[in-house]
Amino acid sequence: MEIREFLEPSNIIPQLFATDKTQALRELSRRAGAALGLPQDVIFNAIIAREKLGSTGLGQGFALPHARIDGLDHFFGLFARLGRPIAFEAADEKPVDLIFFLLIPANSVVNYVTVLASIARRIRDQDIAKRLRLAEDPAVLHALLTSGPEDTA
Repeated sequence: MEIREFLEPSNIIPQLFATDKTQALRELSRRAGAALGLPQDVIFNAIIAREKLGSTGLGQGFALPHARIDGLDHFFGLFARLGRPIAFEAADEKPVDLIFFLLIPANSVVNYVTVLASIARRIRDQDIAKRLRLAEDPAVLHALLTSGPEDTA
């Protein structure tokens, strides 16, 4: 499954301001709930339950919060670049400024671990990460996340 299949250009947030991890996850849950017509508390509670298993802060300023959601019929992604990095209990203990928020249908037969891995590979690419941090235009950010390497030169 390709990132472009679940990340719409309208779900790119070039500047999200949050003072901490909880506030960032609550705001992303609110936006996802509005886009999907689902209660934001259902999304937020699922995301927090997953975070309690271990932080989704993967290091290098990047976090990949994700959760399975009952009633969701397709993968759904949001990408946010934070206005200021926040503590996220990341593996490398560094603050996070890039967040890819992924919701997975509870009954999905797709191996979502491979989807998580493809997102992580994309954003952990140092060139892509640098460009994500510099770009202002949501369309450019979307292209960086969803295009093949040859399309982002």
